[in-house]
Amino acid sequence: MEEQVKSKQRVADHGEVLTGKREVSAMLDLVKQETERIESRFLEPACGTGNFLSEILERKLRVVEMRYRKSQLEYERNAVLAVSSIYGIDILEDSILECRKRLFGIFDWAYSNLYKKTAKNQCRNTVKYILECNIIWGDALTLKTVGENPQPIVFSEWSLVTGSKFKRRDFAFHELFPKERRKQDSLFSVSDRSLLSDLGENVFIPMPIKEYALTHFLRIADAYET
Repeated sequence: MEEQVKSKQRVADHGEVLTGKREVSAMLDLVKQETERIESRFLEPACGTGNFLSEILERKLRVVEMRYRKSQLEYERNAVLAVSSIYGIDILEDSILECRKRLFGIFDWAYSNLYKKTAKNQCRNTVKYILECNIIWGDALTLKTVGENPQPIVFSEWSLVTGSKFKRRDFAFHELFPKERRKQDSLFSVSDRSLLSDLGENVFIPMPIKEYALTHFLRIADAYET
């Protein structure tokens, strides 16, 4: 497997090894159908600079373009939905900053290439804001942010509910794991707190720590930024 190393010190301190594009593509082909489903959510708990997440976003945006390029509005809201489905955590701040920049660049190139002068800065700002929420400087082992004042990691769930309006719900990352089985739920799978699964197993839905009013996707950055 082809891998890249930034420095021996980073490997020693953080176990940082970057998987090459060919290997990333081959691994994602194992779940190809999900990588091409616009709303399918992915979490990379050690995302680095985004080798996996960038490939997933590129695949999703190709689907968005194929289906919706004739309508700018349809393309915009589905491209935002694709971006909003991607989550990452990394313990290194420079990797997180580079990952956000990289993912935004992928979106912006595809968007600007299609619509040129009619591309909207509001849409770009929405994508930047969502990436700041979804790509988090944190430690996936402690489930907390990294920095001077570590806090529990919080992820936002973004759902296109009606027309061009999104619903945002925030979840504490540690609450996404039921104590009995520590099984990921809600944001990254589908289940119901009060029902059994198709296999007859107990299932679980964590409760959001905050819910927001429906918001037009072009107003997300202005509506939520503090």
